[in-house]
Amino acid sequence: MSKIDKDFNKALEVGRPPNITKLFPNSKALLVSGKVIDRGMLTKGHAIAIAANARNSFVLRGALRAAQRANAAIIIEIAKSEGGAKAYCAVNYWTMATLVDAAYNELGITVPVAIHADHYTIQNDKDIASAKTEIPSMFDAGITSIAIDSSHLPDDRSLLASIELNPFVPKWAGLETEVGEIKGKEGLSTPEEALFLIQGLNAHDIFPDWIALNNGTTHGIEESASGIQVDLTAAIHKAVEKYKVSGAQHGTSGNSSERLRQIAAKTNTTKANVATALQMISWGLEVNDYGNAILDENKNFKKVKGAGATEEMWAEMAAYAGEKGFKAGDYKKLNLPFENRLTGLPVEVRERMVKGVEDFVYNMIVNVLNSKDTAPLAIEAILKANSYDLGPKVSRLEDPKEWTKEQIVEKAKTIGGKGAASGKDFGD
Repeated sequence: MSKIDKDFNKALEVGRPPNITKLFPNSKALLVSGKVIDRGMLTKGHAIAIAANARNSFVLRGALRAAQRANAAIIIEIAKSEGGAKAYCAVNYWTMATLVDAAYNELGITVPVAIHADHYTIQNDKDIASAKTEIPSMFDAGITSIAIDSSHLPDDRSLLASIELNPFVPKWAGLETEVGEIKGKEGLSTPEEALFLIQGLNAHDIFPDWIALNNGTTHGIEESASGIQVDLTAAIHKAVEKYKVSGAQHGTSGNSSERLRQIAAKTNTTKANVATALQMISWGLEVNDYGNAILDENKNFKKVKGAGATEEMWAEMAAYAGEKGFKAGDYKKLNLPFENRLTGLPVEVRERMVKGVEDFVYNMIVNVLNSKDTAPLAIEAILKANSYDLGPKVSRLEDPKEWTKEQIVEKAKTIGGKGAASGKDFGD
């Protein structure tokens, strides 16, 4: 047996979290904490793991095949809007791990894969209450990493919400936090806001692996001259550097490959979400370097003949979208009603849907995000810890006595941004 095989088998033995071993006791799938993926990227340096939003099964399979081909650690994820209780995708928080595990074993994958619940959004007290049962249910179903996104709230309430929900996230799990709502009305994130959030979490023994920012990007279909602000991202990462939190880049669709290379080279980013581009490619739509589906002179998406779904199926999908009055950004809502129809297409059609995603993700891994050959580095992190639990990257640096609820509210008033909440304090 080669050293590579020995290392994989040892990682399989000690590196799968308890929820994964319970769910899939006979599996050979190395499903790991998000911490493992982050550490692999940090070891290589200036490397970013692709976090593929698996809006459909073709994206899921194509992303896994690309990771295997590139020998790269990878994250498969779904967001609350896509795969939560009110999902518009067939893949969801509670089925994703099972689908990944099955595909992993079927396809002979041997790279570490994290199962990430992205954008678990908290917008009010009702969301907090439901999260206390919903988050554990997601980990019961195989989630190994989560983004608690309370960025819609004022800064003090966002921090307090993250603190209140942390006991429901296993200590071994990957953890992402967020400052500045993506495409929010409050403007771009600032170093002060990010530092406030990370310091407050640190004081309460919460050590996120990633922080996501509103750094000029958006979700969905958009190409602009502004896009991701590389210098702002680097400045914010520098401000929180001693807390050893990596960056999570959202909304990569709509940004050029060159801009993403700069994010890899000049910032501490180790995770990049890709959603819309992969969905469009799986259907066979023409996309540009920005990952945007190209529109024709009539503002309709351009279907590539012989790619993705059949022309007849795409015509049905487009007609359905027309009947529903979908704009370009609403086409994501085609995932749920058409998943079974697409899965029922001939094998050669399904294969080209998967292959299109595979080729796009492979190029991103190798030529844009610099995460080729990170699988052995992630496995090495497991073997070094001899555990599925890699622990935090930093210890507590802040005094909890200076970060009580009352002090958090007062501190928030001094940082600009969304500041402190008016009226009742959070949780009262």
